[in-house]
Amino acid sequence: MRPTGSTNTPVAKVTPAEPKVKRPPFNPVKFFTEVRLEARRITWTSWRETWITSVMVFIMVAITGIFFLAVDQALGNGMQFLFKLAAS
Repeated sequence: MRPTGSTNTPVAKVTPAEPKVKRPPFNPVKFFTEVRLEARRITWTSWRETWITSVMVFIMVAITGIFFLAVDQALGNGMQFLFKLAAS
């Protein structure tokens, strides 16, 4: 049995604020040099891979567009049918 005045709530510990870390000043020349080095490490796709991927994206967009057109037409026709039933 617990005493009536006690609770089991945890006490939050307060930690001191961490000291700010000093950053070195921004060096644009070093930045662009590092960007060029990173760009050289990139494995670029070939033109053929890019072309095939682009064609596949356009095909999938067309299929998705046709699907949503069909669903929209079906729902529209269904709503018109329901409105005609309600009007008569």
